[in-house]
Amino acid sequence: MNESIFAILGCIVIPAGIILITLALRSVRVIYQYERGVVFQLGKYIGTREPGLTFIVPIYQNMRKVDMRIKTADIPRQEVMTRDNIPMLVNAVVYFRVVDPEAVIIKIEDHAFAVRQYTQAALRDVIGNAEMDFVLTEREQIANSIREIVDTETSGWGVDVESIKIQEVELPAEMKRAMAKQAEAERERRAMIINSQGELSASENLRQAAENLAVNPAALHLRTLQTLRDIAADPSEKIVLFVPSDMGKALGTLAGQEPPKE
Repeated sequence: MNESIFAILGCIVIPAGIILITLALRSVRVIYQYERGVVFQLGKYIGTREPGLTFIVPIYQNMRKVDMRIKTADIPRQEVMTRDNIPMLVNAVVYFRVVDPEAVIIKIEDHAFAVRQYTQAALRDVIGNAEMDFVLTEREQIANSIREIVDTETSGWGVDVESIKIQEVELPAEMKRAMAKQAEAERERRAMIINSQGELSASENLRQAAENLAVNPAALHLRTLQTLRDIAADPSEKIVLFVPSDMGKALGTLAGQEPPKE
């Protein structure tokens, strides 16, 4: 009889011990340094646990971990119409992190999905109110405007938007060709301006050189000799005829004309 009682008690004690050990193991939780633990007791929020080893009462309490690291979310490419009616494909990436674990668990169901959707809507609104040239040249300002709009809304969710980067802006093929023609015309205009400025500077230098040579006739002869030396250095065949400057006066006298005045 006693042996039967002990056998029955043994069958009861062993499962109870297993249950107690299981509950004890379930009560032990480890929170990593980059996490926070939001604890609920019978469905009611009672506090946030810091990193380290912590304990909860199984069944009576429940804990949800929240990752506090910076996360990235891609904003898929979408077609946006600018204020001057130019369609463009734009995609971006948003960097955000959780700053209030309690709010991000209690106030919103999926904060990462909500951030992506709200950023996508803000991107459409900001670019839709800007002209094409501004979007292409002021990407940083566009991104900051989007970040301010999104951060203002998501701060109530316990999320802080660190930054938003516009990765790519793609224009229609027709607009690309028009912009290429415009850039080519601008380059030609600059080349013509530079060329004309060079010709102006060269003519000014030639004028000054002519004035300097006119002051001393010997300088003109020296310049002529230097030109002859440069011509002689070229191996190609050339015939150079020298005519004295006084020959014009002599021919004019023979023809009965007055010599030209100097």
